Formats: sequence, C-alpha cells, structure tokens
Amino acid sequence: MQRRSLLKSTAALGLASSLGLPVFAAGKIKPGTKAALIVVDVQNCFLDGGTLAVKGGNEVIPVINALAPAFENIVVTQDWHTAGHASFASAYSGKKPFETTKLAYGTQVLWPDHRVQGTADAELGKELKVPTAQLIIRKGYHQGMDSYSAFEEADHKTATGLAGYLKARGIKTVFITGLATDFCVAWTAMDARKAGFEAYVIEDATRGIDLHGSLAAAWKQMTDKGVKRIQSGDIAAG
Repeated sequence: MQRRSLLKSTAALGLASSLGLPVFAAGKIKPGTKAALIVVDVQNCFLDGGTLAVKGGNEVIPVINALAPAFENIVVTQDWHTAGHASFASAYSGKKPFETTKLAYGTQVLWPDHRVQGTADAELGKELKVPTAQLIIRKGYHQGMDSYSAFEEADHKTATGLAGYLKARGIKTVFITGLATDFCVAWTAMDARKAGFEAYVIEDATRGIDLHGSLAAAWKQMTDKGVKRIQSGDIAAG
C-alpha cells in the first residue's frame, strides 16, 4: 500500500511538473515552465534618493536577484510617464502631492513628478540583476491616464498586452515582486487573477508606501481576490 501511494504521489508530481504548475516538495514551491516571475517597477524613482522613494525599497533587490534563477520566465515592468502626466500634482493648479482629483476613470491620487520617460528616475535600479528577463513592459505612458497594474491601465479597460503575451507563452501562474506593494504590485496581482492566472505575491520581495492605511487594505483586497501571500523562502532554489 505504501508503494502504491508513493507511485501515485510521484505520478501526480510528474503531471504537475509537465503542466508547469508549482510543485510542493518539502514545503517548497518549484515554479515550472508555465510560471513567470513579474518584477514590478524596481526603478530609481522608488529607490533611495528617488523622487518617490519607498522606505526599504532597495531591500527588495537582493531578494529578487536571488529568486530569478528559479524562474524560466521573467517579465519586468517600468512606469513610463510623459512630462506633465495626469497623475502629477504639478499638472493641477493648487494641488499638492498625495491629494486626489477626479479623472474620467475615477479618483486619482496625485503624485510628485516621477519616472518621466527617458530620465534617470525612470531607469531600472542598477543593482537589479535579472539578465534572463524576456520582456520589459512599459505602462502609464498615456498622457491622461495612470497605470498601476502591469495588465491594465487605470480605466480597467485599456490592456497593456501582458495577459496576451503570457497566455501565448502558455503561462498559467505568476509570482509578483517589486514596488510598491499597495499600488502597482496589488493592482497587478488582482488583475492577474481577473485575467485567469494563479497569482502569488512574494511579500519580502515587495515594500509598500502605506498611504492612509493603504497597505493593509491592499492585502485584504488581494486576499479577497484569491491572491496567495508567500515569502521568498517558500520558493525552491533554481
């Protein structure tokens, strides 16, 4: 009986591996060929000295670098705003950063000018080492519309093309890292679920802004959408 159970377990693991699903062995998740690591907005803007530096933002880089070899598929995103973008407080008379305004798609948080196309502020952090990444997807380049999610612009209608790319590659599961947890990471994770992907957020490979309780709220929203919360130590080494 034990031998039969072992054979069944081995067969199940083999099937999961062939489908590219995460395999749980000795408490670890081994990403398969149908899993992708998404590295969200690890740009100078969010790092030490950036225009919108996230506390502890630099700490995600060594974690992501260590995770990368475990993944055959990696996607990197960049916010890529125009000068005078609709999400900038400076675009509105009398408005200050972190206030809000109403745009066609709803309430927009206003930010300091950040990650303007072609500037050093928009460049990926120089210590980020993901040489096997197959795609860099840029978002937020429409003048009148922000984009937190790597999948959709803020109107929840305009696609970035990431879902189509992943589906064409046969990707079923995404593991999300980067900055910031309560904005671009959370929206990416929830939109991944909306698009039909299994979604994991690797918590210690993210950091949040936590604007007026936004971090706790984001985790609740992600959990409600079926996003799984894990740590980098839960991933088997590549």
